[in-house]
Amino acid sequence: MNIESQAPLRPFHLAFPVDDLENARQFYGGLMGCPEGRSDSHWIDFSLYGHQIVTHLDPDFAARPLVNPVDGEQVPVPHFGVVLTMADWQALADRLSAAGVSFVIPPTVRFRGQVGEQATMFFQDPSGNSLEFKAFASDDQLFAKA
Repeated sequence: MNIESQAPLRPFHLAFPVDDLENARQFYGGLMGCPEGRSDSHWIDFSLYGHQIVTHLDPDFAARPLVNPVDGEQVPVPHFGVVLTMADWQALADRLSAAGVSFVIPPTVRFRGQVGEQATMFFQDPSGNSLEFKAFASDDQLFAKA
């Protein structure tokens, strides 16, 4: 059975550690504008463009940076994010830039003129978790092969 289906895309769930829940609340809820869902003294649910992300408290958490080269950039691994429309990507890039976010890889276009050309940006949350948000001029490029 193929895992792909013709059903509408379902929300994704991702749980990850943070070293401070209040900093996570300010970053994801405040800066990123993610509506907060349920929470407890050790975790907070957020809606990230309709996807459920959950920050779990680990006071000793320390992100271990690893990078891989991609199109001339050193991309942090692991990372997560959402593929946005180009308009939503630009609005997020503008909001983060105006807020003075320090980008790991600033808003740019990767693979320019090639299959899979995409707008992308990388930044980190206060705990050092890396996020990437990207957009394509056409969504059919998401899994396109050369």
